Amino acid sequence: MRDNTAASRKFIDLIRQASSKWANWDPPIEIKVGDYGTIEHDSGELDVEGNIYDKTFQTSLDNQGLQLNLSDASCQPRKGGIDDNIIMSSSGVKQGDFSLNPEVSFLNLASAAVKAEFKFQEGKRGAVLVMHKPQQVYIPPGKVLSTIHKANELQDKYLVTSTFTCPGYYIYLSNKSGERIALALTASAPIPAAAGITAGGTVSMDWWTDAQAAFLRKAVDKAGHYRYTPLYSLKHKQNPFLFSRIFRGEEGEETEDDLWLDCTPPWQPLDEDGDEDPVWEDVRQVLLTPSNALAHDLSDG
Repeated sequence: MRDNTAASRKFIDLIRQASSKWANWDPPIEIKVGDYGTIEHDSGELDVEGNIYDKTFQTSLDNQGLQLNLSDASCQPRKGGIDDNIIMSSSGVKQGDFSLNPEVSFLNLASAAVKAEFKFQEGKRGAVLVMHKPQQVYIPPGKVLSTIHKANELQDKYLVTSTFTCPGYYIYLSNKSGERIALALTASAPIPAAAGITAGGTVSMDWWTDAQAAFLRKAVDKAGHYRYTPLYSLKHKQNPFLFSRIFRGEEGEETEDDLWLDCTPPWQPLDEDGDEDPVWEDVRQVLLTPSNALAHDLSDG
């Protein structure tokens, strides 16, 4: 893999295929619900241009005659429950039981908040994302998304409709060697009760792993603060022309799912090193360039 940019795009693409959500290759960089912007083609990162909860966006809504007060409590982002752990892996990655061996015998596994082992397929990139005690924050369903769909600022933009924040994350992109890795989120000292990130301020936690790779990222906030955003949902507006053609003559009102679609990547299918596959590019060019003879026949018909 040529560089970290290609690794970022490959990891994001693999997690998207597994979850229909967008991964953040650099989770300490905050992604907020309501952020909007464009996707950077080479890295897959979101280039944020604004947020629907900013005052400037509200002013623009008012000027456009869109009746929606985003500062109202019913329109503000909502918080979901806190999960224990979320573990995601891409196709071809097999999760197994954590194996005890001399190298990990020193770990306090009884108090480990997370422990897992993964086997990757040789010759193929695989991705693993682990979030400890994640919490989802999301735009409330209803009038918000159906109204801002008409806003000029969101034309040709991507919108963050939900985020997953957590106090600890682990990101790994395999090196195609068919490696096996183990990981654990362990307490620095034994604790008498179920482990959290902190216990009276006396216990800290940290990641242990035997993975030896350049594309490994992990962190834990010792105070348990929700300062990492490893995952988020990204939507884009349905083309109103296409929408009207698809649903012309059908009864019933459009739903949010009709108006907002899951984000599709702005790149062609990627090879194992995160580069756009030249075979797919050749196919695309053929599809976009029909022969003159075929075009002539169709015009005659």
